[in-house]
Amino acid sequence: MNRRTAITHVATMLGGAFSAPTLLAMKRWEGRVPAEGFPAEFTLTENQKLIVAEVAEMIIPKTTTPGAKDVDVPAFITMMLQDCYKTPEHKSFLEGLNNLEKKQFLSVNAGQRTALLQQVEIDSAEEMKAYQVQQTKMGDNEDREQMAAQAKGLPFWRLMKELTMLGYFTSEEGIKSSFEYVPIPGKLEMIQMKPNQKSFAY
Repeated sequence: MNRRTAITHVATMLGGAFSAPTLLAMKRWEGRVPAEGFPAEFTLTENQKLIVAEVAEMIIPKTTTPGAKDVDVPAFITMMLQDCYKTPEHKSFLEGLNNLEKKQFLSVNAGQRTALLQQVEIDSAEEMKAYQVQQTKMGDNEDREQMAAQAKGLPFWRLMKELTMLGYFTSEEGIKSSFEYVPIPGKLEMIQMKPNQKSFAY
């Protein structure tokens, strides 16, 4: 499966849409957008990197398949933010991390961490309403100029979910954990999927 196909699958998992900042970041990632306007001063402290890793692992935990940490999703998130997103997203992401730091996210138990992230999810829904950016479906560009005019970036939780899913399902282990890879497919025909059978990826 090539990267573009994998990204399309991830978009479907997220409800068929990526946010405009993430679409722009993916174009930068693929080398089709010039570097101007993408500041490189974004950095995370070691404590913040640990929070990113733990949150990513809670989004996609290790079970019978690899978790987010197993396929280096935390490093992918840091790289994407540093290299492919602009200042508004840097600010909103750091704001979200700072809020978790203040609540001692790394020090509390698993149940308390879950409760904290559930509250972040609730708060994020309100933040998205205030943000007032239409989510752009794959291939659409209509709200990129509107996105550039926004003073505040995409909320932390939306960025975390998009980048965790994107990093996981564009990794070899991640995509194989959810899709049956068939390098040389047979004839195209309708089949009845068996219980728990993976979808096919060619």
